[in-house]
Amino acid sequence: MSGLLFNQEVYDIIGACMDVHNELGHGFLEVVYGDALMIEFEKRGIPFNREQKFEIGYKGQVLAHQYYTDFVVFDKIILELKAASYIVDEHIAQTLNYVKASNLQLGLIVNFGREKMEYKRLIYS
Repeated sequence: MSGLLFNQEVYDIIGACMDVHNELGHGFLEVVYGDALMIEFEKRGIPFNREQKFEIGYKGQVLAHQYYTDFVVFDKIILELKAASYIVDEHIAQTLNYVKASNLQLGLIVNFGREKMEYKRLIYS
């Protein structure tokens, strides 16, 4: 496992998410989990930016609309929060597009919408 990209950082993020899920359970909106996660990240000294804006380029031009990722953690990991029944292909595609547009390598989707928290680790190469 030590060969995984940003292994310790992912471990720290998932640990914080698990604490939030254990405390709040499932059933809230994504924004509630994001608010709680900010508190948990601050408590643990995990550096983050919430709702960080990224521009999207097309054929050398910047498009008029930007996107806002839920979190950028450790200045290198996109963290997308979900409160859904399951992580579906659309969530994966969205997160991979965010990773690509941000020029970062790793995205995490964390789903708080189930009785047991689930997550996916996505690498863009």
